[in-house]
Amino acid sequence: MAKVLVTDSISERGILILEQSHEVDVKTGLCPEDLKKIVSDYEGLVVRSETKVTEEIIAAANKLRVIARAGIGVDNIDVSAATNAGIAVINAPTGNIIAAAEHTMGLIISSARHIPQAAASMRSGSWDRGDFMGIELKNKTLGIIGAGKVGSEVAKRAKSFEMNILAYDPFISSERASRLGMELVNMETLLGASDFVTIHTPYMASTENMLSKEQFDLMKNGSKLINVARGELIDDDALLEALNSGKISTAALDVFRDEPNIDIRLSEHPSVISTPHLGGSTAEAQEAVAMEAAEQMVDILDGSFGKNIVNAPMLGPENQSVISPMIPVAELIGKLAIGLSEGQFRSVGLIYEGEISEYETSVLKSAFLSGFIRGTTNEQVNAINAPLIASARGLEVSEQKQRIEGEYSSLITVVLNTSQGQLLLSGTSSRDEVHLVRFNEYWLDIVLTGPYLLFVDNDDRPGSIGAVGTVAGRHNVNINFMEVGRVDLRGRAMMVLGIDDYVPNAMLEEMRDLQQIHSVRLVRTT
Repeated sequence: MAKVLVTDSISERGILILEQSHEVDVKTGLCPEDLKKIVSDYEGLVVRSETKVTEEIIAAANKLRVIARAGIGVDNIDVSAATNAGIAVINAPTGNIIAAAEHTMGLIISSARHIPQAAASMRSGSWDRGDFMGIELKNKTLGIIGAGKVGSEVAKRAKSFEMNILAYDPFISSERASRLGMELVNMETLLGASDFVTIHTPYMASTENMLSKEQFDLMKNGSKLINVARGELIDDDALLEALNSGKISTAALDVFRDEPNIDIRLSEHPSVISTPHLGGSTAEAQEAVAMEAAEQMVDILDGSFGKNIVNAPMLGPENQSVISPMIPVAELIGKLAIGLSEGQFRSVGLIYEGEISEYETSVLKSAFLSGFIRGTTNEQVNAINAPLIASARGLEVSEQKQRIEGEYSSLITVVLNTSQGQLLLSGTSSRDEVHLVRFNEYWLDIVLTGPYLLFVDNDDRPGSIGAVGTVAGRHNVNINFMEVGRVDLRGRAMMVLGIDDYVPNAMLEEMRDLQQIHSVRLVRTT
């Protein structure tokens, strides 16, 4: 029987699950020093967001085997320190899915029938039925941006209202979308055809302001927007402009930038229905995350695997010398593949060449998937849970092994086919450094060290490099290296730039406007 310490308030049902097989102490409100003094007595630690599990705390926890977060985010846990100490870190990412989906449906209905405004009018003593004429959901089109766990649950519920469902999500298969009653379309089609648009994508650099003036201009006049995901996904100024013009008749918002210090221009706007980030705030959701975390804690303490371990496993000693250096290669080409791809994916293949082809490569596939999927979700993804997430999304990866003697002792190549064409990337490891050596038809040799890579497809002619560098300089963006690949003299070429700094969208647009530039794509590598 192991000892488990619970330091934040969680549902009693979660504690009961732990107590069925282990000794449990509940000590909430501990200061860091007090926690450090007692944590060495425990093999399991359960927290929510209040307790900060720092490197110092982990260093003192010489018996600890697992840290469970009763919720999604693990920002309050030093996952790297836990991994180095051999401690599993688990979370509970599914407990609030239904709550978020139901809240979305509540906002959809409220925006269709003006329920909050009518209730406020009644409280003021009015009886203004004519001011609150609504619309029915039946036969209306709902556009779902991001058809992951929450988006899929929204689709199920919207179907019961006999709504037509469009979905934009390049990272699920058309077969899975069809099973859920959704028609996969591109973003432009979704925005132009939808009466209601709801957004359920993760927030990251590539999705910030994904709905801005350009997207709002594509929407139906009088359409309605719902956001129960993240406030940063929407350009506030552009939304206000769309509301004031009537392009968007109602915005129902549960999330905002800089919570709780939100932009009151939105919350006080007469065409906005706002709630204070209530998506996961149900008694059932809070109970569910506690139970999910507790069940996984018991599994791991009893010798099994938790389904949501957020830190990677150890590699067996028989594979260390050959496979271990290629793990970061596989993960990085996964990140690059998702960052550089365009369109709806159709197939993904991995090719292992050279020495690694003679070894068990499942850990490389998992590492690739963790990099690939991490760019599409807010979930904690690693080599353990990435295959499960991929399977749930209908994402299958084919594998080939080729024992070919070549320039590189081992080489991993990803071949990604989408509706926009094929993307090919190859990487290897040399002197414990990750090298990108191929991008489509271009052979390069790039040591991946910086946080950003900028891929510039251009005409190979005098002035191209200088023009790109001049634009970067004008925006005070530092280039730490540049590698150029080409096939034919004065033909097409690929510039790959290592970037130290955050790259503003204005710089990318200015580069795209250069006459000799065909495309510019930015990928974060860290």
